[in-house]
Amino acid sequence: MLARRLLTILACLAAGCDTPPKPIGTVEQAGELVVLTVNGPSTYSEDAEGHPSGFEHDLALLFAKELGVKARFVLADDASRIEPAIRKDRAHLAAAGLVKQLDLPGGIAWGPSYFTAQHQIIYRSSEPKPKALEDIAGKRVGVVEESYADSLLTEPPKLSAPIEHLPPGTPMVDLLQKVADGKLDYALVESTRFTLLRKHFPQLEAAFNVGKPVDHAWMIAAVDKARLMAAAKPFFERISKDGTLKRLIDRHYGHATRITTIDSSTLLERIGTMLPALRSQFIEAEQLSGVDWRLLAAIGYQESHWDPKATSPTGVRGLMMLTEDTAQRLQVKDRLDARESILGGARYLVLMRDALPARITEPDRTYLALAAYNVGIGHLEDARILAQRSGLDPDQWQNVRLQLTKLADPAVFPTLKHGYARGYETREFVDNIRNYMDILDRLAPRDSPLVPRMPDVAQASSRSAPAAK
Repeated sequence: MLARRLLTILACLAAGCDTPPKPIGTVEQAGELVVLTVNGPSTYSEDAEGHPSGFEHDLALLFAKELGVKARFVLADDASRIEPAIRKDRAHLAAAGLVKQLDLPGGIAWGPSYFTAQHQIIYRSSEPKPKALEDIAGKRVGVVEESYADSLLTEPPKLSAPIEHLPPGTPMVDLLQKVADGKLDYALVESTRFTLLRKHFPQLEAAFNVGKPVDHAWMIAAVDKARLMAAAKPFFERISKDGTLKRLIDRHYGHATRITTIDSSTLLERIGTMLPALRSQFIEAEQLSGVDWRLLAAIGYQESHWDPKATSPTGVRGLMMLTEDTAQRLQVKDRLDARESILGGARYLVLMRDALPARITEPDRTYLALAAYNVGIGHLEDARILAQRSGLDPDQWQNVRLQLTKLADPAVFPTLKHGYARGYETREFVDNIRNYMDILDRLAPRDSPLVPRMPDVAQASSRSAPAAK
């Protein structure tokens, strides 16, 4: 009997089947906060170094730390599967950029609002800009089915235009691609999502707002609702008051607002014309240094627009724009040789990263190393000291970023060990590289899948985040 059952289990596993997970207990019983979310740039994704990232991910991690437990993330295939899973107590809460709507029946509830967004009609900037729904009558408008945006077009007053409903869970990038390719005339998307994706589509712009501003909130399951609701209110009040929420929003959305249409258009053009000849050299540098080749390519583009012969008025030269002193230190014999320059730049970034305190974690470690690459480790340390003087954590990039402009302030830089520096340029340097990385990441994504899928009522898969410290 036991052998027969074992064979049945093995056959099932070979066929890819699985037993649906049981409902979880309270946070205390589970020993963790189980968070349901979806894969996406604003929710949960893997960064260039393979670390979990995303606004909702980081926000939920902070809440788990508040509760004194670790967070475990469960990825649903799409947002339409979240509410059924929450009703079956598959997670304690859902953090997925959900729009707070009417009260939820069945014991589940909305947590406090923490973010406001606006839905917008997106159009090709080469076409006449519409100003109201009447201007797009008879045109093809795309929307993701079963999303809040879908309800804005299908509920009264209905739009007098043919609406193309993309299947639930369709990535927003696919919807925007249809507009960019002319397969749709317009798309209705949420402003936050367009902010993050606009750099990939420099030919698209927001035309006008549709509906009222919407609030984002977590959906909280009944299994531990009383405790989580009681904890969520003071948590959001505190992070709103002390600036943590504002810094978190800027961390994930701020850099995306600071790239111009011309910047992204030029990069997209050069990815097709110039990068192919350099890609093998960037990959070689990754193999030797351990630094993602796309990050190195983003640095090279920021420094020289991938011109191996680039020279600045101050004598900085080459694709990675190395100074003569740095080149000698790194044993780069010819700064104008693309391969030598790329390998030297990779080694220099590793030196900057290794010079930082070991306690600094990713992605802050990489962002701070990039800042040091630009302004020097001494000036970066001055900025970190300024952050500490302001009562901020000097190990977090967003806190240091706020201080960088003070390196050029006559009232401040004389008090610093390393004196004056153009810190405002360093802020722009890191912001630009983050945007360039996002574009390169989409066009040349990681080879490995983000998270393996496992069957569930939410068609979800799970991944544990590091325990809160």
